[in-house]
Amino acid sequence: MQDNVSVYFYRPTDTEVVRLFYLILQMNETVGKLEEEALRRKERLRQLARKSANQNEETSCENGGAREFSDIPKPIFRNYQPECTILNEGSIEAAGVGDVQTEITAQLEMMKTPIIIEDIDIVNLAPRKPDWDLKRDVSKKLEKLERRTQKAIAELIRERLKEGQSQDILQAVNVASSAASIARNVVDQTDGD
Repeated sequence: MQDNVSVYFYRPTDTEVVRLFYLILQMNETVGKLEEEALRRKERLRQLARKSANQNEETSCENGGAREFSDIPKPIFRNYQPECTILNEGSIEAAGVGDVQTEITAQLEMMKTPIIIEDIDIVNLAPRKPDWDLKRDVSKKLEKLERRTQKAIAELIRERLKEGQSQDILQAVNVASSAASIARNVVDQTDGD
């Protein structure tokens, strides 16, 4: 069985053909202009190459030495030896190989001597509780309060003795000391937390 395949070709109109022809002519003109400019550039480059070759021949080392310019610094040749003997004056001497064994032995001798470290305060290295600075700041105030508490207890004892209450002096002292010890225990428990 034969498949009927129909092929359709696009046929441009006359105006489209004229436009395409016109575009091709314009492209040829621009390509021609570009080629002309390229040829002019090549000719200028050839002329510059000839001028530089003439200058190089005039200033070469073989034909009369190098011209000296005060503005241009002298070249330093590190990686190669120049052919011209005049330029050899600017070359640097090759660096000598150092004696590695003596340097290593000196470093090993230095390592043998013990390194003396100053005495380290273990208190400063040990980890502290998060509220250590608050306790430090409050401790001075607590000392003042402790003194005031002791004075207040002593005054209360004196007042009771003067009033002649039925309490014995010993009982008053025991009550005061137990109150102070309870206060200390409360402070110690808060410090422990």
